Amino acid sequence: METGENGLRTYSNGVAIVTGGASGIGKALGEELASRGCEVVLADLNIDDAAAVAEKINAEGGRATAEPLDVSDADAVASLVQNTWERCGRLDYMFNNAGIALNGRFEDFEISHWRKVVEINLMGVVHGVKWAETVMSKQGFGHIVNTASFAGLFPWPTTIPYTATKYAVVGLSTAMRAELADAGIRVSVLCPGTILTPMIENGASSERWVGSYSQEKLDALFQNARGMDVDTFAEKALDRIAKNESVIVLPSAYKLLWNINRLSPPLAIGLSRKIRNAILKRVS
Repeated sequence: METGENGLRTYSNGVAIVTGGASGIGKALGEELASRGCEVVLADLNIDDAAAVAEKINAEGGRATAEPLDVSDADAVASLVQNTWERCGRLDYMFNNAGIALNGRFEDFEISHWRKVVEINLMGVVHGVKWAETVMSKQGFGHIVNTASFAGLFPWPTTIPYTATKYAVVGLSTAMRAELADAGIRVSVLCPGTILTPMIENGASSERWVGSYSQEKLDALFQNARGMDVDTFAEKALDRIAKNESVIVLPSAYKLLWNINRLSPPLAIGLSRKIRNAILKRVS
């Protein structure tokens, strides 16, 4: 469906940028967007994998390109958005999806860990929304979609820098949604629960865990991880983005814990404490 030559296209003949598009949720979103007729720009530090995804999309009849991008580099994000807009003549969707996670006890996180997570998870989104708004305000339409996490709606433990940045992305997105509505710009925020992506598969990596942990126990923790298939997530997410939903929680079962946090923060904190103790017991 199209809303007209000069309006947002959902999704046929639209143009979308997806950061973190080489793998995981970004890859799945890019492939699903392309299957629905959208031209996709897959932006990622891992340009080789992003190029492979773009090649696959094009071979299947879609339209995709791959671009190298460090989302923590404001000038690089600005150039990507501006160049895409000039080349395609429009930008319907900006998916600020790139992100990283670090796990461990709060006391083991150094300032360097905090800076890395903030620069990618928060400032990477800030850079994306800043430059997307610039071109979307000129054309009079667009949809910005930021990937936060269920950890942006519930006080998830053992990954405090990640949780902090995801709470920030939710607040940024909902406030922007109110502020940019009159400019014709939509804003949604994705809050995935457990989605079966390389982030889950690599959750046992010692590089992801700050502090001293048993590698054998880390492997066991993530070996039987259960969650939503990433392609199913992308399909459901795009359906709900098309409906212009504000906060999108998938799988839907995670709404229960979100509601607990909204209705009774002390109860949510108590649950978070139990989750922390259970996780650390399993990996220590």
